[in-house]
Parts: sequence; C-alpha cells; structure tokens
Amino acid sequence: MLRPLKAAWILFWAILLTLILFFPIVIAALLGKRGDAAFHGTQIYAWIILKVCGIRLKVRGRENIEPGQRYVILSNHASYLDPPALVLALGLQYRWVIKKELRKVPLFGLALEASRNLFIDRSKGSDALESIKRGVGQLPDGTGILIFPEGTRSWDGKLLPFKKGGFVIAQDGELPILPVTICGSHQRLPKGSAAFSSGDIEIVIHPPMASGALPLDDLMTDVRNSIASSL
Repeated sequence: MLRPLKAAWILFWAILLTLILFFPIVIAALLGKRGDAAFHGTQIYAWIILKVCGIRLKVRGRENIEPGQRYVILSNHASYLDPPALVLALGLQYRWVIKKELRKVPLFGLALEASRNLFIDRSKGSDALESIKRGVGQLPDGTGILIFPEGTRSWDGKLLPFKKGGFVIAQDGELPILPVTICGSHQRLPKGSAAFSSGDIEIVIHPPMASGALPLDDLMTDVRNSIASSL
C-alpha cells in the first residue's frame, strides 16, 4: 500500500512544480541571453523534489571545480533523482545533453528547450554528434555541458559501458572533463520503480582531466576508473 502512495506523492509534486515553474523558467530563458536565470529555476525545482522525497544531499570534492571554467561533465546514471541531485551539488552553470524524446513531454520539454539544453537523436549517430558539437560551441562562456556516458540508467546501480560521444565532444572542443560519481541514488529510486525511499545521496566530484592528453580509448578508461572509484 505504501509503494503506490509514494509513487503518487512524487508524481504529484513533479506535476505541480512543472505547472508552477514552467512560465517563470520559460520567461527567464527568453529574456536572458545566457539562460542562467532559467537554470536557477531548475535548481528551485530540484531542491523541492529532493526535500519532499526526504533526500539528504552530501557533496565531496567541490574544490576540484575552477570557477568560470567550462567543463564536459560526465557522470554515472542510475535514477531519476540524479538530475536534481547534480543541479544542486555542482554549483556551476551547465546545460544537459538530453535524449530528444523528452522534448515531447508537455510543458517540461518546452522548458528544457527554452533553457538552451541540447537534444540528441541517438538514432542519427555521427550527425547527432555533430549537431551537439555545434550547440556546445554556441553556449555562453563558462557554461559547460553534462552528459551521462552510459546513455541510460543502470538497472542495478553498476556502471554500464560508456559511449564515446561525450569524450569526442570534449576532445573536439579542447575542454577538460569533470568526472562525477553519484552514490546512493539507485537505492533511493531505482530504475523501473516510482516508489522512492528517503535517505542520503552523495555526489563525489573528482579532479578534472585534460581531454587532449590521451588517446580516446585511454581517456575513456581513465574517466571510467575515476567514476568507479567512489561507487
């Protein structure tokens, strides 16, 4: 009986916050040239979602972030709670690289698009990657991008194989990679379930890595090992 109630609770808040924050976020995105104000609106959304779910956020390694530096942020992904946790934990401006299907979600998808996030059609392969590269080049100074290199949420919280796209974008744009590990989100809201459990989520921010210092395969291995080291 408790699981359906928890699922209804988080769905209620997700819909309510979307309705309340949709117009402020879209207006802020349209009026601002950078999209920073709209990003702050998503932080309000994230803070409330975590609070109503009883999630306590812990952050380690924030000193590894250089203010004003643009990063390609790469993180593991095991839960729908990962995005709000990252929005609050990192403390820097970035935009998401998001699967195009989310653009179709009423209101929510439009807010994501107005906030200058980047959508990717994974069926188009290299063409999709080139469009993301162009989008990254048009982002304001100091604004990075965040990609889940696994491409989807893990069912068991363990790392899936990494896709090359985020690494290619980093090397093409000569941008440092910021590896991030999310711990505990799978236990709070696992893939395939809408029933959350209260508790801790820890975000571990690792030292940045220069993307051009290594061959692509070696870079992928080093970043994966860095993320895995805190799981």
